[in-house]
Amino acid sequence: MSLKPWREVAVPHEDVLRGTFQQAEFAADISRVHDGTATAEYQDPDLFFKRTFITEGMRLLLDSVVKRLSGRGGDPVIQLQTAFGGGKTHTILAVYHIAKGEIVARNLQGIASILDNAQIKDLPKAKVAVLDGIKMSPNHSKKRGGVVVNTLWGELAWQLGGDEGYELVKNADTSGTSPGKEILIKLISTYAPCAILIDELVAYIRQFEEGKSFAGGTFDSNLSFLQALTEAMKAVPNAVLLASLPESDKEAGSQRGINALHSLEHYFARVQAIWKPVATEEAFEIVRRRLFTSINDKSSVEAVCRAYADEYIANGAEFPQETQESRYYDRLVEAYPIHPEVFDRLYSDWSTLDNFQRTRGVLKFMAKVIHRLWSDGNKDYLIQPGNIPLYDADVRNEAIYYLPQGWDPVLEEDIDGERAETTSIEKFDTRFGSVQACRRVARTIFLGSAPSNSSQRVRGVDTLHVVLGCIQPGQQVGLYKDALKRLVDTLHYLNSSSDRFWFDTRTNLRREMEERKRRFIEKEKEEVFPVIRNQLQRALGQGTFGGVHVFTGSSDIPDDWSLRLVVLPPDASFGKTVNNAVERAQEILRSRGEQPRQKQNRLIFLAADNDTISRLKDQVRTMLAWQSIVDDVAEMKLNLDQLQTRQAKKYLEEAGDAIRRMIREAYKWVLAPMQEDRNGKGLSDIQWEHFQVNPGAANFSVEIERVLRENELLISEWAPIHLAALLKRWFWKSDAKEVGAMDVWQKMCCYLYLPRLRDDGVFRNALIAGAGTKDFFGFAYGKDGTKFVGFVFGAGGSPILDGSLLLVEPSSAAKYAAEYEKPQEVLQPTGGVAEPTKGLDGSKISTGQAPVGRGSVLKKRFYGTVELDPVRAKYEFARIVDEIIQHFVIKPDAKMKISIEVQAESANGFDEKIQRVVKENSNVLRFKNAEFEKS
Repeated sequence: MSLKPWREVAVPHEDVLRGTFQQAEFAADISRVHDGTATAEYQDPDLFFKRTFITEGMRLLLDSVVKRLSGRGGDPVIQLQTAFGGGKTHTILAVYHIAKGEIVARNLQGIASILDNAQIKDLPKAKVAVLDGIKMSPNHSKKRGGVVVNTLWGELAWQLGGDEGYELVKNADTSGTSPGKEILIKLISTYAPCAILIDELVAYIRQFEEGKSFAGGTFDSNLSFLQALTEAMKAVPNAVLLASLPESDKEAGSQRGINALHSLEHYFARVQAIWKPVATEEAFEIVRRRLFTSINDKSSVEAVCRAYADEYIANGAEFPQETQESRYYDRLVEAYPIHPEVFDRLYSDWSTLDNFQRTRGVLKFMAKVIHRLWSDGNKDYLIQPGNIPLYDADVRNEAIYYLPQGWDPVLEEDIDGERAETTSIEKFDTRFGSVQACRRVARTIFLGSAPSNSSQRVRGVDTLHVVLGCIQPGQQVGLYKDALKRLVDTLHYLNSSSDRFWFDTRTNLRREMEERKRRFIEKEKEEVFPVIRNQLQRALGQGTFGGVHVFTGSSDIPDDWSLRLVVLPPDASFGKTVNNAVERAQEILRSRGEQPRQKQNRLIFLAADNDTISRLKDQVRTMLAWQSIVDDVAEMKLNLDQLQTRQAKKYLEEAGDAIRRMIREAYKWVLAPMQEDRNGKGLSDIQWEHFQVNPGAANFSVEIERVLRENELLISEWAPIHLAALLKRWFWKSDAKEVGAMDVWQKMCCYLYLPRLRDDGVFRNALIAGAGTKDFFGFAYGKDGTKFVGFVFGAGGSPILDGSLLLVEPSSAAKYAAEYEKPQEVLQPTGGVAEPTKGLDGSKISTGQAPVGRGSVLKKRFYGTVELDPVRAKYEFARIVDEIIQHFVIKPDAKMKISIEVQAESANGFDEKIQRVVKENSNVLRFKNAEFEKS
């Protein structure tokens, strides 16, 4: 069956529906009932008991009273001493109506069973005296019938026996002295059965100043009277005395009130077994009877309560432990249409407040809640903490009436109403707005945390109880948990610690943080950008790049042969709608400061995502704000308690972690410039390839290289066939079949239509790979007229990439090899003198090697030293490689070691520029030692 909302099952009483209830109507007033001026619900015995739930404590007390009035035992004196608002006056009223006998006691709802248990058929009609300490004045006499009454005992005597009864205590009343035990016994026994009901006794006694006489007697004479009265009651078997006393010194008021309370506690027989405070479960029925008419649709009640109970069982880990017990279903039924969690919070938490009366306070508050929900057409299944209408002025005022000053802005700004932050969130996020998730969460936390204070060891409401106070059957728990997280991050007065949440009148650390955060908006480049830059530098490192330049100006980015990653600042982001990144990248690509940039093909750019960078900047401002708070606490510029200090440090750490994560999420666009060769139609304009990097990759730099490599924007391995094709397309012309290798490499660093190699090592490896075959190119280390110097074609080896190395077109190299190269003369394997061979200068020289014959000894080691002309060093070294080193390279088992020693002297010394350049280049060329000396 479909579940019915509470409004279709439980109809409030007419005064609750109309909203005409008054605060006084919830305050039982024994004097007004005795005078016949109370409202019907208190004045009419039948209506009173229909709306009164007889609790276990009241049942025990009434059992004792009916026995006493019937002369069959029972306690003569009963002291009602409970916490403020514990139902004392309401209990006295129940005794009043039973004893008064205006309606036969057996006909009053709930009383027949009490009479039967006491084995009493009919209860005799008794005299009832009501003494209200608030209504009486110590120094004010009162005209009663034909007499003038002055004292408490005079009033008692007149109410029991009129003028005749007053005569018994007239002298004592006139003199203001206690009449004594014997006179009181005579008075009470004469008019028994009787019930003497004294309410707010301490309020009357505390008005007497010690040592001072009033018309009503003295402080001591009143205490003597009460002592005598309690003794006299024991002597009359069918008379009973009920007196209400406050539970604590605080409720007693002044010091005289405290003294009076302590004295009266000795005189009255306190019967603990009779009086028990109202239990929470009993309060369910008390409130329901007073606020709602009878509920007849039991099946609908049970269906709703079963649906809630099943929801709790099915998601046991998401709800408090008490909801997993079968008893919780019974609690739901007993409390219907109000959720038990509402009662638990009001009776357990709110009742600790000084001014909050347990039953009366709950009735007043819930009456206003129900009136507003009914008027607004609320269709929830139960009235839960999450739908307490704190947006309503009456409900809000009733709630904060009991709280310290300062709660108005908390409710108005954070919790409920059109201007509350919760409402704003729900307007923009329909997922929350569809069920008022944020407002329900905030209301639940308020109800469970507002009565708390900073001295409590455990404050607030945990997540399980927050969910319990919000969710209805069929809804998702995760929705309310998400709403809770959003509120923790957004609200100004909501605090949290160790999975507990509470509101406070002091703005939370988040409000302080938000105010400080605004300071960094106008200082974005000075404060925010440096934080992002530092995080990027840590995340990127060097990796495959010769240099990583984070937020670096164009003039400070070198124009050289190294591959460089240029990270653009946050205000140059990349996106579909706004694309500042390409514009900024083009500026850097075009020039280095005021000079044109030559090596354009050595720059790769990394840009932030336009949709994400704003969140990153906001997170950085958050971190800076938390950092300033932590710093100010350390420097004693800001006073926080220990909990807040720990929270500030925790939030700072969390903000830092979020930045490190968001850096990768924001800087995800790799931008690479390129140009296309349009097959004889010239080159295209500069185009920008863009690809995303994976923010979850382990190594940021490696991930960027992977993206570049997979999309052929960066080449880390290059086959010689691709180099040969490049040479044929762009460098080998009809009139020039050779090109400088260094010139090729440098042009590849400059022009965007040529491949982008990771470094010159990739180029060199392609040369080495192609050296062993005649398919791609030949090598030479210069050209003398029509002849190549150090020509090699298909012989393998490791060509040296320098300014003298030439790459020769393969057909031209083959033709040259056939025309100019002679077979190499080698030594004869048998005796005789070898033919002379040519030295480096072209002259014939003897090999100096004896004929290899039987018994000859083979030499196993060679060393040689030569000095080179500094001007022709490159050319001469190339010849040494061809004429000497190559002979050893071709021998598989030969191990070689080549060292170069460079010495330079200048009488005038070397300036700083030369020193810097030489030392940097020596480092790049892997010199073991490279130092300048003074002499």
